Amino acid sequence: MHDKIHIKDLLLRTIIGINEEERRNRQDVLINIVLFADTRAAGASDAIEDAVNYRTITKRIIQLVENSSFFLVERLAAEIAAICLDDPRVTAADVRVEKPGALRFARSVGVEIHREREAL
Repeated sequence: MHDKIHIKDLLLRTIIGINEEERRNRQDVLINIVLFADTRAAGASDAIEDAVNYRTITKRIIQLVENSSFFLVERLAAEIAAICLDDPRVTAADVRVEKPGALRFARSVGVEIHREREAL
């Protein structure tokens, strides 16, 4: 069993989509992430060296998203998951990426993926 670290409601802007307007104008994307890791060492030592540094992971995700121009939300989610799994303490990640207002009458549309270290 693994502990979970939640990164909730990270709202960023990026070029995402296949339509001409989507390729021209940045859109909001809402990102939610669950990192699976054993946090016992950090809990015992109270030392950042023993912890998943979610601030560093989040900074890398922000840089990726703000500088990307993917066509598909699925690709963006996969790239975010790969960043999460770069930390050797993270054994798996759930990543949800949503485009608020992308569909008429819907609050948002998005994709959620689960990636594990051994699956890469």
